[in-house]
Amino acid sequence: MPTRRAALAILASAALALASGQSRAATDAEADAVSFFRAIQLDNDVAVKAVLARGLDPNLRDPVRGETGLIVAMRYDAMKVAQLLLAHPKLKIDQQAANGNTALMMAAFQKNKPAVLAMLEKGAQVNRPGWTALHYAAAAGDTAIMKLLLERHASIDAESPTGTTPLMLAAREGQEDAVRLLLEEGADASLKDRAWKENAAEFAIRAQKPWIAEQIRRYPGRK
Repeated sequence: MPTRRAALAILASAALALASGQSRAATDAEADAVSFFRAIQLDNDVAVKAVLARGLDPNLRDPVRGETGLIVAMRYDAMKVAQLLLAHPKLKIDQQAANGNTALMMAAFQKNKPAVLAMLEKGAQVNRPGWTALHYAAAAGDTAIMKLLLERHASIDAESPTGTTPLMLAAREGQEDAVRLLLEEGADASLKDRAWKENAAEFAIRAQKPWIAEQIRRYPGRK
C-alpha cells in the first residue's frame, strides 16, 4: 500500500498529466478554429470537412466580426464550403453575427441567388426584427432575390432599428429597378424613418439622387 507521500505524488502526477492533456486539446481546438476560417475564405471544403470531423462546432464565430462560418462563406462566395455547412446536422442557419447579420442577409447583399435559394429551402428566416434580407437585396439592387423573398412573404415595409425600410435603402443607393419593384408590390413611400424623419424620396434627395426622388413621387397610385 503506498505511503501518504507516494499517494500524493501519484495524484500530483495525474493532475499534471490531465492539465497537460487539456492544454494540448485547447491548443488543437484553437488551431482547428484558425484553419476553419482560413479554409472558408479559400473555399477549401476538404479542410473544413476535416476540422468538422474532429468535432469543431459548425456554428463557431470568427473572433474579429463575430460571424459564423456560414456568414463568412457568403462574404467570400465560398459555395463549396457553404454546401458542406448547410448539410451539417448541427448547423444553426439563423445565427447572427455581432452586428445582427445572418447568412441569408449576407447572401442577399452579395447577390448570391443560389445561396439564398439553398438557405430558404433549409428554413432560413425571411422576416425578423430589425434588418432583413429584403433590406440587403434592395440596397444591392438585386430584383431577382427581392422577388424571391417577397414570394416567401418578406415584409415589404420591414423596419430597421431606426425605421429604415427597404424602399428607403433602395432610394438612397440609387437602385431604380429595386425602387420600381417595391412600389409595384405596394411599398409605402410615405413612411418616415425615426433617425432623419424622412421618407424614401427624401432619402434619395439627401443621397444626391434627385431622379430617384422624382421616380417615387411620380409613381401612379403611390401611398
